[in-house]
Amino acid sequence: MKAFLPYLTLLLVVPVQAASVISVGDGDTITVTEGADRIKVRLACIDAPETSQSPYGMASREALQKLLPIGADVTVRSKATDRYGRTVGEVLLGTTNINQKQVASGNAFVYWHYISGCDRQSYSRLKNDARLSSLGVWSTPGGMQRPWDYRHKGKGVGSNLSSVSALSTGKYRCNDINSWNKAQLL
Repeated sequence: MKAFLPYLTLLLVVPVQAASVISVGDGDTITVTEGADRIKVRLACIDAPETSQSPYGMASREALQKLLPIGADVTVRSKATDRYGRTVGEVLLGTTNINQKQVASGNAFVYWHYISGCDRQSYSRLKNDARLSSLGVWSTPGGMQRPWDYRHKGKGVGSNLSSVSALSTGKYRCNDINSWNKAQLL
């Protein structure tokens, strides 16, 4: 065993390359630089409301921007790569787990379908505390539509508050209209 000790010590003192936040896409996606590489990171084990999802999509993004300002040095504990080529991982700012902070503040749901590799008990406790305190997504009367359901059902006209305001102003965004046929009717 002593023959391996110097090798193990060497592994422990090898510096971890720092990642630096360069943008926040939404409540569960950031872009970092790691050395010369630019890496898009999807926060593991959570799912935040889409930015087009009212009323908490933009609030979730803003909360993540406050937690991870541009230039913040973070550590990414990589878990996988998703189908879009993003690194999926837990993001740490010092010793603070940002994924868990988003759940604890009610700015994200636990993504139970993809909880593997994360501390299930901690995420469950944080979700329950946020729900019982009616924080963020848990403060919506009748409950907020889960982001995975929102994405699955589509974002057609009338599916969120931005669509209602689009109907009154005549201004539409691409995600307000989910088909060519609907666009022709407007």
